[in-house]
Parts: sequence; C-alpha cells; structure tokens
Amino acid sequence: MTLRTPVQTRSKLPDVGTTIFTVIGQLSAQHNAINLSQGAPNFSCDPKLIAGVTRAMEAGHNQYASMTGLQPLKERIADKIAALYGTRYDPASEVLVTASASEGLYSAISGLVHPGDEVIYFEPSFDSYAPIVRLQGATPVAIKLTVPDFAVNWDEVRAAITPRTRMIVVNTPHNPSGKVFSANDLQQLAALTRNTDIIILSDEVYEHVVFDGEPHHGMATHPQLAERSVIISSFGKTYHVTGWRVGYCVAPAELMDEICKVHQFLMFSADTPMQHAFAEHMTDPQTWLALSAFYQRKRDLLHGLLADSPFTLLPSAGSFFMLADYSRFSDERDSELVKRLIVEYGVATIPLSAFYADGTDNKLIRLSFAKDEATLRAGAQALCRVKPR
Repeated sequence: MTLRTPVQTRSKLPDVGTTIFTVIGQLSAQHNAINLSQGAPNFSCDPKLIAGVTRAMEAGHNQYASMTGLQPLKERIADKIAALYGTRYDPASEVLVTASASEGLYSAISGLVHPGDEVIYFEPSFDSYAPIVRLQGATPVAIKLTVPDFAVNWDEVRAAITPRTRMIVVNTPHNPSGKVFSANDLQQLAALTRNTDIIILSDEVYEHVVFDGEPHHGMATHPQLAERSVIISSFGKTYHVTGWRVGYCVAPAELMDEICKVHQFLMFSADTPMQHAFAEHMTDPQTWLALSAFYQRKRDLLHGLLADSPFTLLPSAGSFFMLADYSRFSDERDSELVKRLIVEYGVATIPLSAFYADGTDNKLIRLSFAKDEATLRAGAQALCRVKPR
C-alpha cells in the first residue's frame, strides 16, 4: 500500500517519467538478458584501488574532505592535463573534485546559466543535459548531428547562436555514437565563440578511450577554447568504478568560482577515501595511458564477432560504444526491435531514439563493449541469430 499525500505538486520536469532505459532494465531482468546496454564495466577494477580505499578508511580518512577536493589529487589532475594537453590549471582555484561527473555537469550549468539564457547542445545526446538546462529556467536548443557520420554542422550552429546563447555543450568522445572531435572541429568552435561571452561545457568523460592511435582533441588542447571552457571528466569511467561516483571539472578561476558556489551546497565534497585512493593511483600514468588499447581490443573483438550478423556496424573512434544499423533487415522502430532482442534473443541493447528529445528513429541501436570477453561473445552470438522481420 502506498502512502497518499494531500499536497498538490507542480512538476518542474512534467514530461520526465519512466524512460526507455528503465523499461529495458526491467525487461532485461525478467528475461535474464545479456547486458550490452549499460555503459558501465562488468569487470573488476585494479585491486590496488580497492586496497587504497581500504587503507584510507583504516587510516581515519572518513570525514569531509575540503570542499574543492583533496589537494594531492587536484595537483595530480592538473599535472596530468598539463602533460597530455598543454594547459596548466591552478589546483587551488581551477580544479574541482566532484561527486560524479554528473554532479559536475549540474554544478556547471546551474552556476553559469541563468533564466532566459539559451544553451546549444547536440543530439543524440546524454539524457541529462536538456533537463538540467530547463531546471535553470533556460532553454535547451538541440542541433542534430548528421547521420551516419555524426558530425557537427557548424553552419547550423552559427545560425542557432543568438544574443541569449550562454553556453554550448559538447561531448567528445561522444556517447552514444563513438564519434570524436577533430582539430578542425576545435577551430570551428573557436571561430564561432571568439569575442563572445559563450561558455563551452565539454563532457570529456571518455577522454582516455580514443582509438586507432588518434589523439583526444579536448578543449584543453586549444588555448583559446580552454579560456572559456568547463571540462568534465570521470574517475569512474577511467578506472572501472562507476559506482564510486567521483569525477572532476577544470575551468578558469572566474568560472570555477561560480561552479563551486553550487557544488558547496549540492554536495560540499566528494567521497574522502576514494579521493585518497585516486591520488595514490594517479602516481602511475599508465593507469590512464593504457586505457585506449584496453578498450580498443574490446571494440575490435565485438566488431569481429558481429561480422556475420545481419547488422551493419558504424565506426567507433572512441568511448565504450558502437552503433549497429538494422535497416536492411527490419523496418521496426528501434525501441520495438530492442524489446524483441531482449524477449526473443536474450540480449539487451539501447535504441538510439532514446537520445533524441523528439524520438528520432534512424534504425540504429547502441552496443556497449565495456564488458568482459564472455559477455561480448555471448551477446554477439545472440545478435548473429537475429532473423529479419
């Protein structure tokens, strides 16, 4: 029996209800489906990290950390970014450890976007961007990436910019498509925002998962963009511990000051023992430098296993994901195909339409290869059995 309230509610997000992600999760549990849907590893992290957290707890590091994060950890974040991308951030005023990358996104948008502002973002997109913008009384402005290459049409972006444009949200490597920004994309973005007050919010949680020997073209690699960017990253994605909920953001001090004002009242500080473990773990650069090769092997394994499937696979240049086109054997809506794959074949994927506000259906589904080899083989075997309808 549920408790009923006499209080009348007025929703700030009236159109947000049960999502396809929830539906897929429930249906997958009912059918014990192989999980190629969730963008989270199903394998263990480095045992040294768990030992580091245990040592921190046993040493008494169980109370609040400083609001912006543990100083040694912030110093190592700044050193890493300087070594990889060439921009030096001040650990004292330009680095913030957050309680997940998601909290970093919320704090950045809430602190820097005001009622009446407009925020440009690109679809398909991670599902939290637009709702966070709306919660600030601002307007999200969606621009669709071209299909099937998922490139930004910069002329369309230029046309969408108005005097109310306060922020542009970018995501590279991109979830869900696996697309990565090029040096030319950075040049285009810099040209569009030069001599404006537009802030770039750059979601770079997959910064260390870029394939085929290509570099990560993040905002910190471009001095002009670094000056107007808030960059978000994730320890969970880098170290296979998404449940620990620790991330970070970096930004020029003037922008960071406003972000911290929200962060201190939202979370105050991220988990203390985990911060100690990450600070210790980051003394070895191989803990992130080896990540691209690690995930490329998984990408290539799944790609090879699906060579004889009815699906056409799109290129994945980074992230945990690849897209599969099913248009040559079915005209079902992607959400219906995904349900059928769970019920009839016992494998869970994600429909690309879930990443569009208007449910655009391009006959594509997202596969996650952040899984152990047995799961990838079992999932691919199930997808190779799919029959046309």
